[in-house]
Amino acid sequence: MKRQKKTGSMLVICLISIIILVLLGWNAWGEDNHKPHSANPSGKPVVLAVEFNSHAACAHVARSKGWYEAAGIAIQAFDSYVTGMSLAAALTRGDVDAAYICLIPAICAYANGHVPLKVVTGTHHYGYAVVVNPEKVSTPADLEKPGIRIGCAREGSPTDAILHKTIQAYGLDAQKVMGNLRRMNPPKQLLALKMGQLDVAVMPEQYPSMARKDGFSILVSARDLWPGMQGSVLIVTDRFMTRYPDSVSRLVRVTRQSTEWINAHPEAAATIVSGVLQVTGNRIFPARAAALAGEQDVSPEAVLTSLTEELVCTTQVEPHQVQQTIDFMAELGYIPQRFDAAEILALIQEFP
Repeated sequence: MKRQKKTGSMLVICLISIIILVLLGWNAWGEDNHKPHSANPSGKPVVLAVEFNSHAACAHVARSKGWYEAAGIAIQAFDSYVTGMSLAAALTRGDVDAAYICLIPAICAYANGHVPLKVVTGTHHYGYAVVVNPEKVSTPADLEKPGIRIGCAREGSPTDAILHKTIQAYGLDAQKVMGNLRRMNPPKQLLALKMGQLDVAVMPEQYPSMARKDGFSILVSARDLWPGMQGSVLIVTDRFMTRYPDSVSRLVRVTRQSTEWINAHPEAAATIVSGVLQVTGNRIFPARAAALAGEQDVSPEAVLTSLTEELVCTTQVEPHQVQQTIDFMAELGYIPQRFDAAEILALIQEFP
């Protein structure tokens, strides 16, 4: 009899425990489904990539300020690439969900690497320049002279496009100019310029601003050559956009917040970005170029010049500028053929 009573009591206790657990579980489920920040409903963190230069200033500032986390965006990896072309290669391999990347490499990844991607917002206009040793080069025509050594990244890069724009704008002999060319990445160009191994370097910011601090001159910049040029953009893969549209909206929102902050606090932004660009590690690719970049002094003063004089930090993207870029790339043979800019544009203007 006592055993029956004891068994009955245990059953009652178990039933009460189950009811409590169910109620707690239901309440927790309700709370989780009404949280204001649920950027990744599946729990998948974002693999985010940037270029290791001042073009990605808004991403570097946002990460430093903790704004991605505050917006409910979980970052699995924050990978940096020394050039946009190396980042484009990572996109082609499927290593990246979203990236702050120059528009030209993004178009190359789409058209040549068959990467389904969308441009969702911009980060800056301009940001490229032809830098010269003023003792060797004083006019664009000097680029044709035999023996003038010109450094530039490979075909399909924004700086190669800028070099071709220079040739067209000043009616230069393309064969003579390209005959003086040495292909190398931006940090190597800057080092070679300082060591007297180059007379001209065609580089993305912040490198031209760094060179100016060392006594070199800007012969011509993207502002001179290409009015309204779209520099960099935030892109996401189609797959990521389809599966995590809320994450995409939050990324755009943080990008705008950071860009506005940079324009309002340029000195503080320059300090943050210069600090980031002095650090190298395992998440910067390719490793050799990253090590070289990390050996160079990226001062806050040079970054401030880059952000306020050479870049126009804005999230605005003009579709006709994207189309002009596509058409020019097709003309140069960077991509097989032109296509409608609408194929890669999914600009987010409003938020829910």
